[in-house]
Amino acid sequence: MNSNKENPYAPPKSTLEKHFRQSENVSEQKKPPVSWRKMLICVFTGFASGLPLYFVLTLIPAWLRSFELDLKTIGAFALIQFPFAWKFLWAPLLDAYTLPFLGRRRGWLLTTQVVLILAMAAFGLTNPQHDLGLIIALCLCLTLFSATQDIVIDTFRREILTDAELGLGNSIHVAAYRIAGFVPGALSLILADFMSWQSVFFITALFMLPAIAMTLFVKEPPTPAAAPKTLEDTFILPFKEFFNRQGVQHALLVLAFIFFYKLGDSMATALATPFYLDMGFSKTQIGLIAKNAGLWPMIVAGIIGGIWMVKLGINRALWIFGFVQIITILGFVWLSSYGHFDTVGTRELTILALVIAAEAIGAGLGTAAFVSFIARETNPAYTATQIALLTALSAFPRTFINATTGYLIDNMGYYSFFWLCFFLAIPGMLLLFKVAPWGEK
Repeated sequence: MNSNKENPYAPPKSTLEKHFRQSENVSEQKKPPVSWRKMLICVFTGFASGLPLYFVLTLIPAWLRSFELDLKTIGAFALIQFPFAWKFLWAPLLDAYTLPFLGRRRGWLLTTQVVLILAMAAFGLTNPQHDLGLIIALCLCLTLFSATQDIVIDTFRREILTDAELGLGNSIHVAAYRIAGFVPGALSLILADFMSWQSVFFITALFMLPAIAMTLFVKEPPTPAAAPKTLEDTFILPFKEFFNRQGVQHALLVLAFIFFYKLGDSMATALATPFYLDMGFSKTQIGLIAKNAGLWPMIVAGIIGGIWMVKLGINRALWIFGFVQIITILGFVWLSSYGHFDTVGTRELTILALVIAAEAIGAGLGTAAFVSFIARETNPAYTATQIALLTALSAFPRTFINATTGYLIDNMGYYSFFWLCFFLAIPGMLLLFKVAPWGEK
């Protein structure tokens, strides 16, 4: 570790010494490598993070499509997710300012979660054919506070997990994150065939209540550094420290890797629900298949992958899980090659089940290793800002590039589009040679 004289952007020496002393004390006390209480917290953080995002990614497109909005308009709704790509701009404020209740992290968590539950329920008061402007405003509100919640959750999780717990903790977080997707992506779709959309949105919003309960009952995590006191400490030092520690060339490679690693997978799933509907499946069929074929393989793969990551290390997990992730994109190619199904029977439902199960496993494993890599690349003194910067870059393709998917599908068709997604996933794998070599821990 360089001294402060050699590295003017390093955290204060006293902060680092305190951090290392705490690590040594943990070792001396011979605590178990994994705290299952922390793993349970990761279940709640993952569910809280995933629910509002999948609400926007899966339920809103299906709702809009059911009112016969065209794919170009629905695809353009991806632009509403821009807060996820720019959240690093206000992340420093969450480090610098503490709300007057619950503490530095939990105060912000409770505030964002209350707004999220109200925003999700409010969609039930709108109609896509008459209130498109209001719907856009609600989507912006939802994504803004969802991105802010993610900043706090990612920071909270990094502050409670030791380095030894990162792989398993993030795997459990991602598994719960994906499980949350089955509420708007499966349960809500099934309910939409039997009740009004107003009731569906209200019921879906209530699933945020466990997250609020977690926020109220967990302890505020110990932070490895004091809140920044100056404008430079708040906005400048976290970025300078990242580039100084990594070296500019390696830092740029890390940023490029974060941009490309999930690009193909993100594009392939951007309009997955409208794709299934256009193939001839009903909302109930999609919901039931997603629940049964996607949920359990994803949970099992996520837990096994997390335990395996503890032994493999993050680098090797990125290689193996990334390979699984890229191969599962071909499932969409396979399904789209059949064209529209005039009738849906056991054979067609089996194909859909295999595609959804493979996507759930591949994306879940890839995301678990990816999130662990991002956490590893941050400095504990600047957790909120640096994690927000890196996760925002990973969200950039989902936000801006995914907005073009409706236009691409209209011009290329689903089959060619999914092949394009497959080839766009390759650069991220090639960058692993530089940022996460197989033999290097």
